[in-house]
Order: sequence, then structure tokens, then C-alpha cells
Amino acid sequence: MASSIRVRSTSNGDITEVQALIQHPMDTGLVKDSKGEVIPAHFIQQLKFECNGKDVFVADWGTAVSKDPYVKFSFKGAKKGDDLKISWTDNKGGSDTTTAKIA
Repeated sequence: MASSIRVRSTSNGDITEVQALIQHPMDTGLVKDSKGEVIPAHFIQQLKFECNGKDVFVADWGTAVSKDPYVKFSFKGAKKGDDLKISWTDNKGGSDTTTAKIA
């Protein structure tokens, strides 16, 4: 199965910029389908980015985040060629992990 995470990370001097798009329904549990039945809540609870064994970004999410969330942030302490590990877990036990090289 293909990863649900698309990521681009670039280093310019001592600053690394990360952009990530995560494919996930992020259902709130408050919306009804076409039959009038409630769509159960299904959302990412934790999103984590790690570089060189250290957390550089951790987000604890709930139902207020939209479908297919996009994240952009910068951090210091990485260089070109380092691995950036991205992972998420959701409220139904689902998860995904991918690793990208910093360009």
C-alpha cells in the first residue's frame, strides 16, 4: 500500500523547512451520510516528525482538523542528507510512517 504521507523537506543553512500532506478522512463523528446515518469519528490523534532521533514537531489532534491535513514548519539542527521520519496514529488504531531525505 502506498503511504498516505507526502513530504518535502529542504535545508538552507541551519534552517530546514518541511511541508507535508497527509491523506486521511478526519471525520468528526458529527456528520451524516446520504442515508442519514452518522459517520463515525475517524481522525489522526498524533502526528510526529523526528530527525536524528529527536522529535522536531509533535501535534496532538482532535476532530477540528480538516480532511487531508497540510502541515508546514521549520526547525534547526538538520542538514542535507539527514533522514526525517514522519508518523501518525489515529483513533481507530490506524497508523502510517514514512522517511524522507532532507534535500
